[in-house]
Amino acid sequence: MRWESQKIQAGPGAPGTAPLIPMQGLVRSVRTPEFEGITFHEVAAKTALNKVPGQSNMPFSWTVNPSRGCLHQCRYCLAPETLIMMADGRQKPLRDIRVGDKIIGTEPGERYRYFVETEVEALWHTRKRTQRVTLRDGTELLSSPDHRFLTERGWKYVSPLPRGEGQRPYLTTNNRLMGFGLGRILSAYSAPVHTPAYRQGYLTGMIRGDGMLIDRTYTRKSTGKPYRVTHFRLALKDAEALQRSQEYLAAEGVLTNRRPYVQGSATRSPMDAIHTSTRANYAAIRSLIEWPENVTADWQKGYLAGIFDAEGSFSGSALRISNSEDEVLTHIEAALETFEMPFVREPVNSIGVTTIRLTGAATSYRRFFHLVNPAVTRKLSMAGRAVKTFAQLHVTSIEDLGYEQQMIDITTGTGDFIANGVVSHNCFARRTHEYLDMDAGEDFDTQIVVKTNVAEVLRAELSKPSWKREHVALGTNTDPYQRMEGRYQLMPGIIRALADSGTPFSVLTKGPLLKRDLPLLVEASEKVDVSVAVSLAIMNPNLQQAVEPGTPNPSARLSLVKAVADAGLDVNVLAMPILPWLTDSEHHLDWLHGALREAGAHWVSTGALHLRPGAREWFMQWLQQEHPALVPKYRQLYTGRRGFGTYASKDYKQWLSARAAEARRRHGFVRDGDLRWRARMSPDEPTSDSASTSAQAEIPGLELSATSQGALF
Repeated sequence: MRWESQKIQAGPGAPGTAPLIPMQGLVRSVRTPEFEGITFHEVAAKTALNKVPGQSNMPFSWTVNPSRGCLHQCRYCLAPETLIMMADGRQKPLRDIRVGDKIIGTEPGERYRYFVETEVEALWHTRKRTQRVTLRDGTELLSSPDHRFLTERGWKYVSPLPRGEGQRPYLTTNNRLMGFGLGRILSAYSAPVHTPAYRQGYLTGMIRGDGMLIDRTYTRKSTGKPYRVTHFRLALKDAEALQRSQEYLAAEGVLTNRRPYVQGSATRSPMDAIHTSTRANYAAIRSLIEWPENVTADWQKGYLAGIFDAEGSFSGSALRISNSEDEVLTHIEAALETFEMPFVREPVNSIGVTTIRLTGAATSYRRFFHLVNPAVTRKLSMAGRAVKTFAQLHVTSIEDLGYEQQMIDITTGTGDFIANGVVSHNCFARRTHEYLDMDAGEDFDTQIVVKTNVAEVLRAELSKPSWKREHVALGTNTDPYQRMEGRYQLMPGIIRALADSGTPFSVLTKGPLLKRDLPLLVEASEKVDVSVAVSLAIMNPNLQQAVEPGTPNPSARLSLVKAVADAGLDVNVLAMPILPWLTDSEHHLDWLHGALREAGAHWVSTGALHLRPGAREWFMQWLQQEHPALVPKYRQLYTGRRGFGTYASKDYKQWLSARAAEARRRHGFVRDGDLRWRARMSPDEPTSDSASTSAQAEIPGLELSATSQGALF
């Protein structure tokens, strides 16, 4: 069955049920609590063997892929009620976020990190064990143990790794998070409901602040008789506030007309107005904006929103509301006191206007906007402002709540987002699949196609007289030993079919689940050539989890290498991708090769990072986030005659090849071909660790093809 016919398309379906997706050979689509948010599409495949295109330059001609999709998922998840900062300056619960939404992320600048607009590019649900991080200002964050937040000392995980699985930076009560926080627990940070009282409060603030009401009696010149004129007009340059006011008046039975009021020019913004002149409407409006005898919280929220839209301003460092009427100012103060918002009343100025200024910096401003929900978006935006933390965001406790709950994570264009007022990391797992030679479609880790009959179909294909018993590679598209193999157990049947037919094969994985099938692999090796390869290129567990979140860590993969070697099988290691300036130093390559030799690896194949289109943008985004000083170096290293490309420079490849060959030689991985690489060693090859940095500055990162390094399997 060819993967082209298995592309997942979104389909209808009620929550908790699998979507109905047209797919060749589809038997059923299922979901299970064990794999929350994942749909398994079980198909009856017509073919199992896939022919590798001749132009691919791979050292094998056939592959078998029992599934399409990947469950090496990101584990950076937050509770659905977590508030996310939107690009318009408002906050929305994570459960309401959708792919394509514009939100706020951050980017580092020369002096500060800055808030910038970004886009939600992926979103998914899962279930994770819940941790609660509490900050000194009352902000609480419910997340998985593997989520990361930005602290004054860089990115840190919520919890350390389990004992024996390595180390990583994690939160302690000595850390302070970056951002502005909520200033209180989430339950006390509620957005308004637009009740009749809220609507009346909004109209009171808006019309008393910026409306015009005329009730005058004139004398007709022709008859000398008096006549009465009533008129209401509200003219605003902000269409959002004008539209809300017109709708709220209509809800109260007051219909108004809208028309242009001021034409736009090079120096003036255009302005529309709503108006009505009927006495009934005039009387109704007068009644609506009377000061209420019994003030409610809803009315006060609406009033603050209306008076801010009419008379308020926000410069990023100060939120002010100005007016000359004492009753208007007094009601502003009373509402702010109700919601425990700190403020000062400044002295009246020379033209009789008094300003009330909110204090408490960004924490207060953002809470004000969320609590009262003004209509005017331009006054709320925070894009372009520096991330400066004045709030009390020191960590006071990190608790394991002892239960799992539904959580959500998003992938954004900047690699981060603002969650409950603090800078929160997201995962690059979806797009890093591409530079790890995997598909990065949106369905890759949420819609999993499983060939449930793959072993039977493969056995039939291998029994054909035309089959020439060529080498078959397993694990070249998706890892055959990811978590779902524990559910479907497809690999034992595949291994038996290959061995019984006399077909040599290889397995590439990073999954410790392969240990389950070691006895079967040993038995197969008595009939055919069997080789096992494990992917491991990064020894630093912090860097490895940053680049490959959700995948087995280095110690788990080394344990797998040792188990395969102890079973008597040759185990090769694919040290790919090597990351220029991050994992290509003599120290790191020695660390890697030494650990692999001790674990019993038979051979190590090294290759540099490929920056293919699609993956390139995501990796460079991660690099900008984590190692901004390396961005110009990577651009220089991967730029050829056609611009920013996929492969590192030829000089770098040769330099890294020589360095890797030397590391293999030092640790006893010797083949005749290594002598060839020693002859091509760069003349600038450093002779000590102290020279490593300068040499790499002259000759950046590497990438070798599998065929030039010897057999992969």
